[in-house]
Amino acid sequence: MKRKRYSVEQIVAVLKQAEMGTPVADLIRHAGITEQTFYRWKKKYAGLESDQVRELKQVLDENTRLKKLVAELSLDKSVLQDVLSKKFSRPALMKEVVAYIMAAHGYSERRACQVTRQHRSTQRKKMVSDPLTELRQRMHEIVATRIRYGYRRVHIMLKREGWKIGHNRVYRVYREEGLVLKTKRPRRRKMATHREARCQPKVPNEAWSLDFVHDQLSNGQKIRALTIIDVYTRECLAIEVGYRLRGENVVEVLNRLVRFRGAPKALFCDNGAEFTGQMVDLWAYHNKVRMDFSKPATPTDNAHIESFNGSLRDECLNLHWFETLAEAKREIEAWRRDYNESRPHMALGNIAPSEYALQARNCRTTMERSAVGK
Repeated sequence: MKRKRYSVEQIVAVLKQAEMGTPVADLIRHAGITEQTFYRWKKKYAGLESDQVRELKQVLDENTRLKKLVAELSLDKSVLQDVLSKKFSRPALMKEVVAYIMAAHGYSERRACQVTRQHRSTQRKKMVSDPLTELRQRMHEIVATRIRYGYRRVHIMLKREGWKIGHNRVYRVYREEGLVLKTKRPRRRKMATHREARCQPKVPNEAWSLDFVHDQLSNGQKIRALTIIDVYTRECLAIEVGYRLRGENVVEVLNRLVRFRGAPKALFCDNGAEFTGQMVDLWAYHNKVRMDFSKPATPTDNAHIESFNGSLRDECLNLHWFETLAEAKREIEAWRRDYNESRPHMALGNIAPSEYALQARNCRTTMERSAVGK
């Protein structure tokens, strides 16, 4: 005999008849159930009304739907953890993600698009725009050599090279290629350019070296000194002293030196924010000067300026107790003149850097005249 499946409403109706006085034996014989089944119904559904039965049925259906939804969400979560380890900003990349989900997890296209929130029309639309392959490749090359450059500086570099492109497109491609800078810098700052063959100066004024020296006044207020030397002659070109020296102050001192001496071919400096900023970079571009940065945590790459700073601290800063900034400027400038004009230098044959520069300049002039005479 085929078993009959009773709904909750039918079960409650049977129990209501029992409460109204109908014998249990007649009910179980008429319903075609056993006595154990009747008492099991009574234990579970006794005292329920029709509206309560309806609410119970809705709760059961809702529980079934939620269980199914939770199972699907847990599966979708595992899929998302598999493919969405980082944000994909380009629809073309999301197309590849959807295709991977369909192939690896057996999802349909509709469900894979729902999981990744990719519109199905976008998934099916064919790419017809210019891929900008050359632009993307050039942006990767710029970012590889200028590690801390954002899209605005990359746009300036592209315009210098003759690319006719707006900053909005540069920003879009910059994000699509995943070149966005991390907001948190590493503890050891990266250099602005990769290491190349360092310029070896052979004549005066071909390469300058820059660095900062820190000291304090008698009242404890800190001061800074920007030191600039000629790498070939070891002559100290300038020492700028101030409370807070930034990139614009570095450019101001360099412009003052260029007016009297001309621009060098290279600048040796470390990766400080004053030297890697926009101001110094723009000055170097307009004056056609190459910026040669030291390796991080490698002061020996700029050994000449480090040696000079050691002499400045040992012979001047450690011997004076400055009361004011004006006094510090006066004493340090007097020491600079003595360093260039009177102080003997063992590396230069016990002669002053200014005399060495004059001898090198006279020798170069003589060689040029002899070449013209021939």
